[in-house]
Amino acid sequence: MRRRTGVLIGAVVMTAALVSACGDVPLEGSQPSPSTKPSAKPSTTPGKPSETPTPTEPDPSKTLTPGVKPPNAAPVTRTFPEKLPNSKPPLFVVVSFDGAGDLTLWSHWRQIAKQVNARMTFFLSGPYLYPGSHRTDYKPAYLAPGSSDIGWGDPEKVVRRAAVLRQAIAEGHEIGTHANGHFCGKTGIDRWNAAQWNDELQAFDHMVIQGPTLAAGKPLAAPFDPTTVKGMRTPCLEGNRPAYRQVMRQRGMLYDASEPGYIAWPKKTDGVWNFPLQSVELAGTHKNTLTMDYNLWYSQTEAHEAPAAHAPALKAQVLATYRLALGRSRAGGNPPLFLGNHFNRWNNSVYSDALTSFVQETCTEPDVRCVSNIELLTWLQKYGVPAKRP
Repeated sequence: MRRRTGVLIGAVVMTAALVSACGDVPLEGSQPSPSTKPSAKPSTTPGKPSETPTPTEPDPSKTLTPGVKPPNAAPVTRTFPEKLPNSKPPLFVVVSFDGAGDLTLWSHWRQIAKQVNARMTFFLSGPYLYPGSHRTDYKPAYLAPGSSDIGWGDPEKVVRRAAVLRQAIAEGHEIGTHANGHFCGKTGIDRWNAAQWNDELQAFDHMVIQGPTLAAGKPLAAPFDPTTVKGMRTPCLEGNRPAYRQVMRQRGMLYDASEPGYIAWPKKTDGVWNFPLQSVELAGTHKNTLTMDYNLWYSQTEAHEAPAAHAPALKAQVLATYRLALGRSRAGGNPPLFLGNHFNRWNNSVYSDALTSFVQETCTEPDVRCVSNIELLTWLQKYGVPAKRP
């Protein structure tokens, strides 16, 4: 979740032209964090409705039965052909979310995915599964125990969220890790070495395994087996990449979705697949932005809330940006399109609404396959990266 808008210099170099605050979505009902630095958030955030249970929410007491082996976090239940009838590879559209906390939006995106036979990747932040009363169990590098720039979980929501995660996996969605405290900027994760990243990911494992039980006050199974997580997106897309990728390899993880890039076929870097958020042109402008909702928000209004009357035009611009990016992929031999989002209602829900419309109109097109990161990776492992067109 890097809050940057990239610009192209020549053909191969990307720099950060605009830098804004890190804007992940804090947990509702979370207890204050004892972080030694202020939380970096947008200056204004929209109000959030209460997360009342929806008819699609599972019953945690039946879903998280103690003693039952938790499922694999990265299910692969579908296969795809090497080439379509037009002799091109499928055009994979990969939609992923950072944080994955808000229960109402969990219901929304699972329903949208069912409508169009899509699978998605959800990069979970550890505190979303850990109650604030036990926050000092977490000891992040350089900060006080219990520090978290996104807060901690409300016990009742932790249990419900764990049950929803279990059900999402059963529907074929993938869970990745977004690490834990979401520490960005000069005093954040950029300073961490491999040993500190190892501690961070072990803390994530602990939160997944123990959080629901601590929240419920009785034994519950984990929503998934954290040792089967295959991908990560780092907070703010930051961090020493060789350091944390070393730890990823040691843990058997396969891809990193953190580094900005371009619309091109992925490749391996530091021994893991690099699945980037891509630099695209904001429709109707000469601005370049990454395919992440926060970056689009920053490009449009510098991450300030616009008047509600502006929402239709802003949504239309984001939707047009996605369509242009899809067109660039088709023109370039169908390399994957990676779209990043949050469970958010920023800027009068412009970005969630635009992505919803894009998924609904695109995932049913004959050449498109809307897949999770692990589904794409499995296809790449089977067929390899397509050769460049002459």
